[in-house]
Amino acid sequence: MRALVFGSILLLPITLAATALAQSAPESQTAYCNFDDGTQITVEYNPTVAKNDEPRNGKLWTPGGTPMVLFAQTALILGGSPIPTGGYHMFVIPGRNNWTLVVNKNVTAGSKYDEKDNIAKGQMDIGSLGEAEKDARISFAHSGPKLCSMRIDHGKTGAFVDFKEQ
Repeated sequence: MRALVFGSILLLPITLAATALAQSAPESQTAYCNFDDGTQITVEYNPTVAKNDEPRNGKLWTPGGTPMVLFAQTALILGGSPIPTGGYHMFVIPGRNNWTLVVNKNVTAGSKYDEKDNIAKGQMDIGSLGEAEKDARISFAHSGPKLCSMRIDHGKTGAFVDFKEQ
């Protein structure tokens, strides 16, 4: 590999720069669900949960300490509230008997959470897992023609919520 120098600027070959960036950034995961009409919803998230970032009852939480990112190719309904087509941040508020999924319209990188930007909330039913999950895992199940159920597993808890296509 050969680096190019222009004045005082060093240009590294693209593969070397991309490799360095990939090694320094946390690895994200993507979960998706396809509706019968071919539209899709996806969630990107960081599955790594640090010891000091465990979910706490009543406290806003996201796996990996960064907001989950929801991309909706179609208008959705969560907990009776409409979610227009687009991109959103998502957060979870764990509780003793259920969790709440929060969809927030502010997707500016590095911005602080502001409840005024919430557009939808959905109650998540919870259950116990047989084995504890060290990291978070998000998955979808296409459970009907206009229904995708999202599941978040972490620790010994599995939490579920439905997204309905409008």
